[in-house]
Amino acid sequence: MKKDYIATIGLEIHAELKTASKMFCTCKNDPDEEKPNANICPICMGHPGTLPVLNKEAIKHVLKIGHAVNGTIADFTEWDRKNYFYPDIPKGYQISQYKYPLVSGGNLAGVDLTRIHLEEDTAQSTHDIHEKSLVNFNRSGVPLMELVTEPVIHDAETAVKFAKELQLLLRYIGAGKANLEKGEMRVEANISVASPEDTTAKKFGTKTEVKNLNSFKAVEKAIAFEITRQIDAYEKGEKVVQETRGWDENSGTTYSQRLKESSHDYRYFPEPDIPKLKISEVEEFNKEHLTKETPELPWIKRERFTKDYGMTEKEVAVFVEQPETGKYFEEVVGGDAKNAKIAKLATNYILTDYLGLLKKEGKGIEMIAVKNFSKLMKMIEEGKLSSRGAKDTLALMTKEDGDPEIIADKNGLIQKSDEGEIKKIVEEIISKNASVVEDYKNGKEVALQFLVGQGMKATKGSANPELLKKII
Repeated sequence: MKKDYIATIGLEIHAELKTASKMFCTCKNDPDEEKPNANICPICMGHPGTLPVLNKEAIKHVLKIGHAVNGTIADFTEWDRKNYFYPDIPKGYQISQYKYPLVSGGNLAGVDLTRIHLEEDTAQSTHDIHEKSLVNFNRSGVPLMELVTEPVIHDAETAVKFAKELQLLLRYIGAGKANLEKGEMRVEANISVASPEDTTAKKFGTKTEVKNLNSFKAVEKAIAFEITRQIDAYEKGEKVVQETRGWDENSGTTYSQRLKESSHDYRYFPEPDIPKLKISEVEEFNKEHLTKETPELPWIKRERFTKDYGMTEKEVAVFVEQPETGKYFEEVVGGDAKNAKIAKLATNYILTDYLGLLKKEGKGIEMIAVKNFSKLMKMIEEGKLSSRGAKDTLALMTKEDGDPEIIADKNGLIQKSDEGEIKKIVEEIISKNASVVEDYKNGKEVALQFLVGQGMKATKGSANPELLKKII
């Protein structure tokens, strides 16, 4: 019978930062550049005698993240050389931070952090397109943030939740797009399994690292697989080797790549070409200055939308995870949480109808001007449009944006509330459905709904259903 094993997971996440230039030179930082080796210079190519210069904006991004997660911001920091050879590292070392990271500690999504530091990205190697391996240096030297969590995660779901929250944070503060599929954010998971009887320190088993997981689905599947693989190995009496493993999406399995290096293998030493940095000596790194530049954070927005607009967890998730949609919603309701009915209408029509129509049309959230969408909501609240009429008007507005009242009137969608006009329609329906009328008189309530339906059909959904029912 299997033991109750304990899985422990720590994450290392790299994210390319959004800046005009690279980390140590003035070359353009453009992850979408398709022409190989277009944005390069002697500095990011690692030519001898070149001198790196720090990118102030990249440091600001990391400091903002540090404040957001309540981390400890270093006053003194320096850069180090991380020595190893690979064709995508032309200098034979990577400029990184080892002993003095910019941020220590902190917490995000309930997960404790070890550190957040800055380094330069590597170039890109391709091995499967040509007969020979090629290296593209456009990415070489791009500012790269590395975040390391404490080993406090115990399941794949929590790991994915954390990675998604970090992606949101990066996007909210404008630090980067963090698209996993493009390699702008890369997740590496350190996974170990131990049994409760294990008497080793903190009950950790032998750690394996699964590298470069390029989707949240891959993160979840790879961690789950590796936990199962290690448990099976222990059950068979086999050893788990400390190593770096890759993830095979097609087979849904991890595979061995190389033995895992330790920090001493990289022979870190301070980068002699970059001066030491004292954060307090740079005015733009001041906490008050950075706070003014930092927008409302995802978890604060999540709490506010829940409290102010009475949204469900699923509704809030869409508006928080799609900031442009959340912004549009607040502009539609005028940021007035007191008008609960308008807020509820806007929530329902944006999430249930509008986003689906936009996807179908291939358009962005601003397809319908805020003032027009807001007027549409008020027309519904005032009873000028029925539910059906509102949906039809909204669909027409995605074809041609304009005043919803004019569009609805032109298409006969304004809700009829004229008793005299509706009475004539009712008389005609009653005369044509004598048997249904008799059923209603005999106590069949469902017959009334049928007659109301006929009335809505006759008016093409424009009759006020409550008035129609009352007259019938």
